[in-house]
Amino acid sequence: MNDPFDHLAAGLDRRRFLQLVSAAGLGLLSSGGLWGAEPSAQTPGSRTPSETFDIAIVGLGAQGRILLEAIQKIPTVRVVAICDIWEYSSTYVQRLLKKSDILVNVYEDHRTMLEKEKTLTAVIVATPDFWHAPVTNDCLSAGLHVYCEKMMSNTLEGARSMVAAMRKSGKLLQIGHQRRSNPRYIVARNRIVRGDAKALGRITAINGQWNRAAGTDFGWPAKATMKPDHLAKYGFKDMHQFRNWRWFKDLGGGPLSDLGAHQIDIYNWFLDAYPTRVMASGGADYYQNHEWFDNAMVIYEYQTADGPVRAFYQVQTTTSAGGGYFEQFMGIDGSLKMSENPKITALYHEAAGKSWDDLLRSNVVVANKAAPAPADTAKVDARETAALASYQIPVVMSKAIHQPHLENFFDSIRGRTKLTCPADEALRSEIAVFKAIEAVETKNPVICKPEDFIV
Repeated sequence: MNDPFDHLAAGLDRRRFLQLVSAAGLGLLSSGGLWGAEPSAQTPGSRTPSETFDIAIVGLGAQGRILLEAIQKIPTVRVVAICDIWEYSSTYVQRLLKKSDILVNVYEDHRTMLEKEKTLTAVIVATPDFWHAPVTNDCLSAGLHVYCEKMMSNTLEGARSMVAAMRKSGKLLQIGHQRRSNPRYIVARNRIVRGDAKALGRITAINGQWNRAAGTDFGWPAKATMKPDHLAKYGFKDMHQFRNWRWFKDLGGGPLSDLGAHQIDIYNWFLDAYPTRVMASGGADYYQNHEWFDNAMVIYEYQTADGPVRAFYQVQTTTSAGGGYFEQFMGIDGSLKMSENPKITALYHEAAGKSWDDLLRSNVVVANKAAPAPADTAKVDARETAALASYQIPVVMSKAIHQPHLENFFDSIRGRTKLTCPADEALRSEIAVFKAIEAVETKNPVICKPEDFIV
């Protein structure tokens, strides 16, 4: 679960932006067709909620609070119940909401909440990963739509059970790969990497990473310590494990699951393909009290309609060097470096690449200032030093990074659009994450068969 950015900003021509929003009628993200998206074919359940409906949030840690903050910016949704096993968290959130005159019912166990709350339409699940499947499946069985954070589960079996529960219930299950609802990512995929333009030409390589500086484990106020029997009831050995669950193998999936899942999902989504082989190396080289490895380097091999693609991915939790987090797609005609942070995003045209004049005329890309020429071109190979023309994707994204994905979920419940990341589609990407974890753990290449991705 990733750290929040308060706002994302890019620069779309204001007149063109207002025209697009006006044409959409329901707003920027109420319809995937606005940006040429290809949402899932999944349809909402038979019950159509009123314009404003009631929801609950289960899991009130850092990610739950980030989602709550985004939800508070969506006026047609009411939070009426919250649930967490840690009274310290639920009390904090209850008081926070009360400041905005929002009164909620508070629960420790989600099953009690489901028994008592009869007006709910949907539930937001932001618990530790190993609770995702049990909570989600119970909510679906109760006839509620669910938005669940990624990873779907800390086990493949748990993730598959969620897809089965979704299909049996007929309810919607959105998974929190929020980049799929980000308009900048949608334009990048459908107008630059894919679509008629294929501005980058044939993709030959991908490079991505998420690097974080070393840090200390999360602590807790002594007065808020939960008793051992209470922790054990919910699957935790002690408070340290509860607060740092991402690093324990029975509770989470380590950094490839926690961070890498978002970006590996983008690899698959942009290529419209899944890997055929995975090689990886990683280790618990720094944090001695963690079960999961603290770094990993992964190579995925893809076979696409245009030819083979090799994709490198690394996650580091001991250094922030290397430019933060991004996914870079490199093609014959250009390269695109995408990130939720617009300051990291970059788009380049190869000197010998096909013309981008049509993209410029249609305002899909905007040219930056010309890159400076190399200091001494006579002594170097021009294929390595030719100045790359720099461009921008002129799409506004001024909302909190999770808000469009939540809006897509709520609008899908109302029948206005379709989910951008339903559970069956999310699972296929998350299988690729499980394959990389297997390659690290076994220290052997892992073959991915087409049937592995049948959901």
